[in-house]
Amino acid sequence: MQTLLLETHGPVLLIRLNRPEALNALNSTLMGELVQTLAEADANPDIRCIVLTGSDKAFAAGADVRQMAPMTYAEVLSANLFGAESQAIMSIRKPIIAAVSGFCLGGGCELAMMCDFILASDTARFGQPEVNLGVIAGMGGTQRLTRAIGKAKAMEMNLTGRMMDAVEAERAGLVARIIPMADLVAEAIKTATTIAGKSRLAIAAAKESVNRAFETTLSEGLLFERRVFHASFATEDQKEGMQAFVEKRPAIFKDK
Repeated sequence: MQTLLLETHGPVLLIRLNRPEALNALNSTLMGELVQTLAEADANPDIRCIVLTGSDKAFAAGADVRQMAPMTYAEVLSANLFGAESQAIMSIRKPIIAAVSGFCLGGGCELAMMCDFILASDTARFGQPEVNLGVIAGMGGTQRLTRAIGKAKAMEMNLTGRMMDAVEAERAGLVARIIPMADLVAEAIKTATTIAGKSRLAIAAAKESVNRAFETTLSEGLLFERRVFHASFATEDQKEGMQAFVEKRPAIFKDK
């Protein structure tokens, strides 16, 4: 069975995780294929934005415990378990939207947080229950989650394994918007199509600048943002975008 199902919607690539028998648990095959698919999409000039989703029942219920259970410390250390995949996903320059329904737990929650933002259905449930297995999160559940929702909630979720529903996740800042489950994927594709209509240069710069806020001090982040803003005035898209605004017409960007 294919672990990923792909659909192209104009400039948008929809990637659907497809291990229904395991609630889309992340095993080495799925993660390897996901990394390869994302890299190919990043290199494809016809793809401008990516949507990553699962099923109505689960975005991904975690990493594949059956695969991990017999592994030793030496084996996971030597394999750098999930390390290379995480770094590869974070290196994708094109925007990635996570469209989450149902369970989004453990590695699934961490995968969603690696995307640029999360759109959630009203059935979404987020959590880091690794403590129930005698381990801790290993792909950002103690780090990205803390930066996204603050220490108190992240600490509680990592220590208790409690799940957070979509309303709480939006209120905490983990989720951008809540959408009815029946409309989730269509709305994610619509949002991705809106992004795809912008200047590729401006989108890449905006993504890089927002991500920089997680990695540096405010003063250094502001300096980086200002320098990238200044650099945008060297592009044809800046001239076209501002001229179109003055002329009250849609901009026609050429990614130059």
